[in-house]
Amino acid sequence: MNPFEIALIAGMALITFGIRYLLFAAGHRIRFNPLVSRALTYVPVAVLTAIIAPAMLLPNDGGLQLSWHNSYLVGGVAAILIAAFSRNLLATIFGGMLVFFLWRWLLG
Repeated sequence: MNPFEIALIAGMALITFGIRYLLFAAGHRIRFNPLVSRALTYVPVAVLTAIIAPAMLLPNDGGLQLSWHNSYLVGGVAAILIAAFSRNLLATIFGGMLVFFLWRWLLG
């Protein structure tokens, strides 16, 4: 590695650390607009949906599979229904996984 690459990596590390440290150190003093605060509550749901939806709808890097032969979709729909009715995180996780593995076993 030449000195330019080392300086570039060190600079990127310093900038990344600085941004994160500033928010950590002064985060309790920052007050957001109520609209922004309310919008930020939806970030975890949006991120998890962006991660989970492609895994459910596009398994095995294939095309869109909206059939009962897609065990990921069946398990995901079961988890959504369990979450809607029980509001229990552990029941949702275990129920969704149980339906997923049972469906895979039934399909062979």
